[in-house]
Amino acid sequence: MTGCATSTATSQSLYQALGGKSKIEEIVDNYINEIAFDERTYAFFKDSNMQRVKEKLSEQLCVMAQGPCTYSGDSMEQVHSGMNITEADFNHGVDLFINAMNKADIPYMLQNRLLKAVAKTRDQMIYR
Repeated sequence: MTGCATSTATSQSLYQALGGKSKIEEIVDNYINEIAFDERTYAFFKDSNMQRVKEKLSEQLCVMAQGPCTYSGDSMEQVHSGMNITEADFNHGVDLFINAMNKADIPYMLQNRLLKAVAKTRDQMIYR
C-alpha cells in the first residue's frame, strides 16, 4: 500500500503535491516573515517593495513547481545585481526558506523537490 501512495505522489506535479496556489502563498508568507525577523537577510530586502517580492516569488515558485503560472518579474540576475550575495548568504536564505516550509507543514520529500528547483537559481543570484 505504501508503494501505491508513493507512486501517486510522484506522478503528481510538485505544484499539486504541495497543495497548489494556497500552499505556495503560505510558504511565501512564512518566508517573508522569516526575512523580516532576520537582520542578515532583511538587509538585502530593506529597500524592496515587499508586496512585489511576495507576488513575484509566489509566481516563480509556482513555475518551479510545474504549476499553471507565468513568471512576470525581472530575471534573477537583474533582481540580484549589485547585492553581492555570497554563498553563505544564499545558504542562509535557504535555511530561512526551509523554516518557512516547515511552518507550512511541507513534508521533507516535497521540500527536497522544491529545493532542487530553487537551487538552480543559485548561480543567477550570488556574486552579482
